[in-house]
Amino acid sequence: MTQLSSIGQIATAVKNLERAVAFYRDRLGLRFLFQAPPGLAFFDCGGVRLMIEVPPDKEFDHPGSILYFKVDDIHRAYSDLKGRGVVFRDEPHLIAKLPDHELWMASFGDDEGNTLALMHEKR
Repeated sequence: MTQLSSIGQIATAVKNLERAVAFYRDRLGLRFLFQAPPGLAFFDCGGVRLMIEVPPDKEFDHPGSILYFKVDDIHRAYSDLKGRGVVFRDEPHLIAKLPDHELWMASFGDDEGNTLALMHEKR
């Protein structure tokens, strides 16, 4: 029986590929891998590939799932990204106190209308 356990790629729709590439590469600092016609760009997110695309079909032309980026220090990441022009919807805040850690998050958007977030599992 096949057991699915890891994600190899996540896709998210964008309206303007050049603007989106600049956001993910320059503001978020993701490692740019390559572009492919007609409107695809790929980034490495710690071994998971992020594909951004201008969807050729209207069926796929909508904001994507929320991407949660794990960070070691949410306050430092928040400050660094804000300094690069990332607009946050909220400040880092506590989501839950779990038995072995606290879960902190801060959400922001890309220039294409997609929601993204920072997450920190503070021990």
